[in-house]
Amino acid sequence: MVEYDAVVVGAGIIGLSTAYHMKNLCPNHKIIVVDKMRAAGQGNTAKSAAMFRCFFYSTTNLTLVDSSVEFFKHVQEKLGVNLKIRWTGYLWLFSEEDYNQIKDILGTMSKLGLTYQLYEERELAEKLEVRTRVTQDEEAKIMNLADVYTGIFIPKAGSIDVESLVKFYEVEFLKLGGKISYGTEVKNLIVEPSIPLGIPNEPHFWQESRVAGVDTNKGTIKARKTVVCIGAWASKLLDPIGIDAHVKPIKRQIFCVKANSQPLSKLLWTRNFNKEGCMPFLILPRPKVYIKPALEEEAFWLCYGDEFPRAYKLEEDPQPEEDFYRYGIYQIVTKYLPQFKDSTYTSAFAGLYAVNTLDKQPLIFEQNDLIFAGGTSGSGIMKADAMGRITAALYAGKPYAILYGGREFKIEDLGLKKRKIEPEKFVI
Repeated sequence: MVEYDAVVVGAGIIGLSTAYHMKNLCPNHKIIVVDKMRAAGQGNTAKSAAMFRCFFYSTTNLTLVDSSVEFFKHVQEKLGVNLKIRWTGYLWLFSEEDYNQIKDILGTMSKLGLTYQLYEERELAEKLEVRTRVTQDEEAKIMNLADVYTGIFIPKAGSIDVESLVKFYEVEFLKLGGKISYGTEVKNLIVEPSIPLGIPNEPHFWQESRVAGVDTNKGTIKARKTVVCIGAWASKLLDPIGIDAHVKPIKRQIFCVKANSQPLSKLLWTRNFNKEGCMPFLILPRPKVYIKPALEEEAFWLCYGDEFPRAYKLEEDPQPEEDFYRYGIYQIVTKYLPQFKDSTYTSAFAGLYAVNTLDKQPLIFEQNDLIFAGGTSGSGIMKADAMGRITAALYAGKPYAILYGGREFKIEDLGLKKRKIEPEKFVI
């Protein structure tokens, strides 16, 4: 049996970023990545909306995202790997009440050097042909919709191609001598005594024990460290050995509507917001349905991140719900954007967010030779590089990680025992 320095469970964006940075820090270590899928990033990574924004109140969020996005820019512009980054920007529509609640927060963010542009109601109506006074409609009142008072445009934001991003980390990890085993499903974690005594049914509660690897459908893999990066499936693997990852899965659904009419095509290719010459990523006031311009498809992706009473539920193959679009998203979007009237979605898919129930920020910690990285709560793509570097630094026994651009990050700030997270006040 080959024994490894580390086995990384999960070949999604977090797992492969982590494996790549581990191999960079420890080039002589034998590191293997295992995943039950047949290729990289085929779980919930593939089902991401793949948007990013470098605009947060929390310094924790801003540091993780900005360093990751700067690295992605470096990969595309300096290394010549096309990640298909689209600088569409985010356009956040606010009611007057909601805008007044975040006005001071925006002032603080501006002092930090973060840039944004305000659009008045009239400008939004002209540029996007959006209905701003929806509460004049009785149905809109019943649905608790809100009038558009202003829009906040965030320029350092956009989309990235997840397949290209995952492929970059996979290729670079393999170049460094790493190994990947696809179609390898982890059945359970192996727990052994740190000092075996050769007595039956070890380890006993009085023995010091550790995670010593994984049992898979292809056999046992032993390792000095076991790194778990499986997102929404974390509790399935960790609960049986008494490690609480504080992560719960919740379904998210995306519906694709083609810009196959003149009004929709005009909306998609709205000018004068960004260099892409298209509509920005648009977030409606309330409920905060979002609309992504999917330019390669000449389409829009529509989504809403519902919470109560949406169940926390692990689904191996989550499916989109037609009624969620027909009686939910469609009804809301058409009140603001009549261009979508009578539109139907041509495709749809569903995935799972791995929600950190503590504070919706990533968790990275070590316990009994097991390292966990997850709980990204829907921001895994935009924080992927920073999370990989932090997890790799923890693996290498360092107190600080060096993020792209030279910024230091204290590893224990994302841990459990000495967790130090600045709350986010600018939330979708």
